[in-house]
Amino acid sequence: MLTVPDEAVELCKRWEGVSLKAYVCPAGYWTIGYGHLCDKNHPPITMIEAYEYLQDDLRTALAGTLIHCPSLANESSGRLGAIVDFTFNLGAGRLRASTLRRKINEGNWTAVPGELRKWVWGGGRRLPGLVARREAEVALL
Repeated sequence: MLTVPDEAVELCKRWEGVSLKAYVCPAGYWTIGYGHLCDKNHPPITMIEAYEYLQDDLRTALAGTLIHCPSLANESSGRLGAIVDFTFNLGAGRLRASTLRRKINEGNWTAVPGELRKWVWGGGRRLPGLVARREAEVALL
């Protein structure tokens, strides 16, 4: 079984940041730790708990990524890490329904950057943080 690429861990830590208290992210969701979805009444956590949440969430994102894009198991850790970060950020359901998935499964890596760059909206507006995050993912391809 594949492990979560270091590139995915570093992307998530960089772009999610960490908060030991629950807060509303720019897309309007209650989160804690490194972008872990939670209830608004979630109690504060420690850095160890934040990292444990991140590891669990990334394993879930890896599994979802490989279900929808099984060929990524044979790609570089950078490519896999970039798409795992995308899945972590937006969910396996969005990956499943996307043209991005189709391009990856076709092996059309020249089209993948353009598809990633479409996913920069949150809460009905274009978010500069998502623009930068997609560019960091593209850089790993």
